[in-house]
Formats: sequence, structure tokens, C-alpha cells
Amino acid sequence: MASDVDAILRLEVPVIVRLGDRRMKLREVLRLAPGSILELPKNAEDALDLLVNNRAIGGGDAVKVGENFGIRIDWIGGAADRIRALGPNAEDDEDAIAMSLLSGKL
Repeated sequence: MASDVDAILRLEVPVIVRLGDRRMKLREVLRLAPGSILELPKNAEDALDLLVNNRAIGGGDAVKVGENFGIRIDWIGGAADRIRALGPNAEDDEDAIAMSLLSGKL
């Protein structure tokens, strides 16, 4: 089991920081062009969403790191929530993996 957990912990997963989202009609999407402004229904002061595998696991504020943008994490879900975000196959062993993470065995 330990080698399975080690292999899982080495996986790379997509991490997304979402400013906001909105639904648009296809005709509106087709009209988008360079210079278009897409307004999001979210205040500039609101927290950004932190997603793994397109599932929210936390959130925080936008920060500038040198010439790049980053996120200062204000809240994050528990280990089981983060494992659940990895996908449907991860749920089979999520309790065992979460217990290993929480007990410090990893």
C-alpha cells in the first residue's frame, strides 16, 4: 500500500485558479475577438477559487509574485476533500490515503 500511495503522491494534476465564470450564448462566444472585455459576475475583492481536476478544493486572494500572479490561500479543504477532487478512481482508497496523510506516514 505504501508504494501505491507514493506513486499517487508523485502524480501531476491540473491546478486552476479561477477568477470567475459565466454562461454565454454561443453567438456571444463567436463574437469574441482580441480586445473584447468579458465581464465576470464577481467583485474584484472576492476570493479566487482554487481547483484541482476542475473541483474546488480551496480559495484565496490574488497576489503579485515578482512579475507573475499567484494566489495566497485563505482556506483549503481537508485531505479527504483534496483526494476526492482527484477523480472517481481516487474514491476507492480515499479513506486509507487520507488516514496515511493525516497520521504523518507519508
